[in-house]
Amino acid sequence: MAGEYGRPAVVLLAEDDPGDQELTRRAMQKNTFGVDLHIVPDGEAAMNYLNRRGQYADPTESPRPDLLLLDLNMPRLDGKQVLQQMQTDQYLRSIPVVVLTTSNHEDDVRKTYDLGCKSYITKPLNAAGFFHCIRELGVYWFGRVTLPSY
Repeated sequence: MAGEYGRPAVVLLAEDDPGDQELTRRAMQKNTFGVDLHIVPDGEAAMNYLNRRGQYADPTESPRPDLLLLDLNMPRLDGKQVLQQMQTDQYLRSIPVVVLTTSNHEDDVRKTYDLGCKSYITKPLNAAGFFHCIRELGVYWFGRVTLPSY
């Protein structure tokens, strides 16, 4: 919950589309969830962030996320590959992952749940729907759910 631990909740968004990055940033700023949003452009950068490698080595600049918003269709490593790698690491597999994607294919839904995602959300196609979706996501994850403190 945002603010529950004396700090804003840290959200890592792994999304390659700059428009979706900006919509997510604006939706989270518009709503007062107290979220510290970090954005990476692909799956490889997400794994570097999570493992604090390269430009993400400093934990004050790249804090452990309380929630990962993960797109499925990204370059370098796709979302399923990120989930696979997270499941092999005891430290990373405890991070809640919400898949936020345009795909509504049953195989994608099934595979990502098998790989440990906690929620699967198909992105609305218009900005108003996207803002509403992010608001609901924020209310649920930061207003209702108790997340572990690490």
